[in-house]
Amino acid sequence: MKKIFVSVVLIVASLSTLLAQHIGEEYRLKRVIPVEGRQGIAIDENYYYVSNTTALYKYDKEGNLLMTNDKPFQDPKRVNHFGDIDIFNGEIYTGVELFEYGRGFNIAIAVYDAETLQWKRDIPWSPESGQVEVSGLAIDREKNMIWMSDWVDSRYVYCYSLETGKYYTKMQCRPTPYWTQGIFIADGKMLFTADDGESTYQIPDNIYIADISEVSYTGLVEGTEVVRESPFSVKLDKDGKVVTRTGLIAGGAKAGRLELFREMSDFRRAGEIEGLSIDPTNDDLVVLNNRGTQIILGMSQGPIKEEGYTKEIRELYIYERVK
Repeated sequence: MKKIFVSVVLIVASLSTLLAQHIGEEYRLKRVIPVEGRQGIAIDENYYYVSNTTALYKYDKEGNLLMTNDKPFQDPKRVNHFGDIDIFNGEIYTGVELFEYGRGFNIAIAVYDAETLQWKRDIPWSPESGQVEVSGLAIDREKNMIWMSDWVDSRYVYCYSLETGKYYTKMQCRPTPYWTQGIFIADGKMLFTADDGESTYQIPDNIYIADISEVSYTGLVEGTEVVRESPFSVKLDKDGKVVTRTGLIAGGAKAGRLELFREMSDFRRAGEIEGLSIDPTNDDLVVLNNRGTQIILGMSQGPIKEEGYTKEIRELYIYERVK
């Protein structure tokens, strides 16, 4: 009986290792799959889960659409936007917000059932952290944490405890990738997709990487900070002095060092890079890219007609790990 128990433990451990995502050093494009969603991608053993701005989709790995939830928001007047997504223990984690021309409001972490694509619960956001938008999120499966990125002000990514649902800390991105769209975590590292190319001039977007193996709790503390009129300007009183507020503020941050991971020069056309994920069964890197429309402050302005586009094309680029 003891030998059987040990064998079962070893088999479970082997399967757990097999299904753990790992980041490679080099990738080769394997295929491209068209999808309906334009925001994010999450992957489990059997399915691709894709987020559109206002919908969730479930695909098999051949690219066949199996299920849609096109009314996912509990209160569409409060939130109108999904970003990049992740999946953990049979649940899809999404960042939701009311997004209007370059600014996010009413941010939350909304959790959906992966089997049915139906909403289950929300995890509250802490505005005191300094976050002003949520473009994507990722689960740190080793540390039981959830991180959120900010497209408007990509200087920081924000960390919450999955166990308590409470704000944990934030990391300053140095150097800062502008317009971070999605994140993914594996091997103690965070991958960032950044919409930092220029589609008009066919300059590619990029993926960056940072070590997050050591993350200390800083939380929220009582203190005083400057009141911001916008993410990049401070509020002044009638005498021209900086306005401050006293209350809960971010207690600190980790310094993160980002490096270029991959230039996405093999997209069919430079456009708007979005979410990314790694397949737990084979370590494929999967990246979502949109092409064919002009984007201003994160919102589509219609197709690029002079190039023959009549609509936006959304595609999953599937890269096999070479080493």
